[in-house]
Amino acid sequence: MLRIGLTGGIGSGKTTVADYFSSLAIDVIDADEIVHKISVPGQKSFDTITEHFGEDIHNADGTINRQALAKKVFKNETARKKLEAILHPEVRDAMKLAIQEVRSPYCILVIPLLVETSFTELVDRVLVVTADREKRVAWIKQRNGLSDDQIESIMAAQASDEERIKIADDIIENNGSQNALFQKVRKLDEKYRAGSLLD
Repeated sequence: MLRIGLTGGIGSGKTTVADYFSSLAIDVIDADEIVHKISVPGQKSFDTITEHFGEDIHNADGTINRQALAKKVFKNETARKKLEAILHPEVRDAMKLAIQEVRSPYCILVIPLLVETSFTELVDRVLVVTADREKRVAWIKQRNGLSDDQIESIMAAQASDEERIKIADDIIENNGSQNALFQKVRKLDEKYRAGSLLD
């Protein structure tokens, strides 16, 4: 079974692309969703994150405030690496288990930090979503309400589009309409279905 690693910078449209694949009856395994599941109260990662970053990253209900945590790690490389060391092994293990449950002809693994991590071992092909920087910044502001400084910090901590494209097997440029984006996904879906038959 073909495993496609879907990646791209913050605000590039990864989630929309993943949703389109899902609408075509393709199983999608999302690293961010796994992070949410393993970093809730009662989970080992939650306790370790709290121990290292303090209870001031908690919401009133005791859950982790992702924006508060992001502020602590994105301008501090040591803190960011510590957080990744806590989360990545568990995310990798959870993804491996999820792959075993896949029933579609191929699957999509949404891994925002695919270039920056060793998660490439989990995938057969890499699909990179790119979008103009201005479009990304506008979308992030609308969706997350982050300041320009926060957005710049996050973008600076991530690989550049050029670095992603170096490892890409397929690229989707997301600078047009939603319909144009869906047509690009449909074309790749046909290609991946055909490729999975050759496996």
